[in-house]
Amino acid sequence: MSVVVRETDHVIEQQQSWLDPISDATQKVVSEALTSNGASRRVNEFLNGVWLGHPLHPLVTDIPIGAWTVAATLDGYGTFTGKTRFNPGADAAILIGIAGGVASAISGLAQWQYTDAQPRRTGMAHALLNTAALACYGASAVLRATGRRTPGKLTALLGYGIIGVSAYLGGDLVYDKRIGVNHAPGQTPPDEFTPVMAESDLADGQVKAVDVGDLRMMLVRQNGQINALARECSHLGGPLEEGQIADGCVTCPWHGSRFWLDDGSVRNGPATFPQPHFATRVRNGQIEVKMTQQ
Repeated sequence: MSVVVRETDHVIEQQQSWLDPISDATQKVVSEALTSNGASRRVNEFLNGVWLGHPLHPLVTDIPIGAWTVAATLDGYGTFTGKTRFNPGADAAILIGIAGGVASAISGLAQWQYTDAQPRRTGMAHALLNTAALACYGASAVLRATGRRTPGKLTALLGYGIIGVSAYLGGDLVYDKRIGVNHAPGQTPPDEFTPVMAESDLADGQVKAVDVGDLRMMLVRQNGQINALARECSHLGGPLEEGQIADGCVTCPWHGSRFWLDDGSVRNGPATFPQPHFATRVRNGQIEVKMTQQ
């Protein structure tokens, strides 16, 4: 089974270019719907999980998978024992899974809109498979409601198989392509204050990219205050040092996430993780940085 699914993933990534026009058109519609004005951007931030401090999509995906697993278990019990007492429970689980599947699809599209290249193609295949599974469960609910339970069970079983393949692709997006994970660098800054550049080289309103060992950071001076943040955006690794500095924040040039300069916390999404922030001081004409005290 795992070999078949891995081969499916490879085919999607390398050969299914017909997914690209669908992906591009869908991305345009989703982006316009979720970023066209202030209200829609707030909805976008909600769907991306900015309020949660964690992407919302993986949280809601547990609802349909869990509900449909319960339905499959109860259906199997009824099939092998001939007893019907758990039929209402199976039917209710199907409906709960459908509701959760819709919520999962919406939150998934909000997160997927920022992808490109192979992750976008894989994500579109993931979405299409989820849509097919959702259609199967919708048909199953109708069949059950009209007294055709056996076809309803078979249709649900087909949907469960589809959702299994789709779940593999979803895992691939997270663990291989790193969609929805923290992209800020994880290197440890120095424990003691370490000189990184001359104070005279950083004018007010200016941003400078510096390296401390293997740690890549940006220095910003605004209104006389010097702040240091990791320069890869925690959302998808965008170059924060190329972003706009205004109102005490830096805005990522890729997808518009905004972080407070004084502590790296998220002001506006789609980023859900804060930006690593480092302590700074000026001594003997040198800007020094070190790990922020927790």
